[in-house]
Amino acid sequence: MSITPTRRQVIVSIERQELALLYDGALQRIFSVSTSKNPPSCKADSYGTPLGLHTMVDKIGAGEPLGMVFKGRVPTGQIFSEFSEDEQLRNLITSRIIRLRGLEAGKNSGDDCDSYARYIYIHGTNHEDRIGQRFSGGCVEMLNTEIIELFEAVAEDDLIWICS
Repeated sequence: MSITPTRRQVIVSIERQELALLYDGALQRIFSVSTSKNPPSCKADSYGTPLGLHTMVDKIGAGEPLGMVFKGRVPTGQIFSEFSEDEQLRNLITSRIIRLRGLEAGKNSGDDCDSYARYIYIHGTNHEDRIGQRFSGGCVEMLNTEIIELFEAVAEDDLIWICS
């Protein structure tokens, strides 16, 4: 398969817990992130952040308020502070969702390793104090204001490379 580079690219460093946004090869911005508390993994049910080349396939949540909670990729109509204390203990998907599709067959695409089928996202979180630490269940989590900034800066089909 041939992959055409995109003008905008995102690189996630699991080791550094950072996401870099590039445009025409020039660094635009570095964001702190949280990747999986489990070791990186492309395997289904591993709860690890998948490695390799991906594309952004779905941008969900445009126009929703800061802190909006999504369930099944649908806004609930409530921001996370409106949820019960018990629900707030969970790691909620907030503000925006950028869904990823793996581009490497047998690594992050296909049977037992498919990032899209695993619902791997870049998204906001209600646990912003954990950004910069490995905490997620496999997704790349960001501060709510910063996921909105990234969401506005990227487009579907932009490339994202997740490295250890």
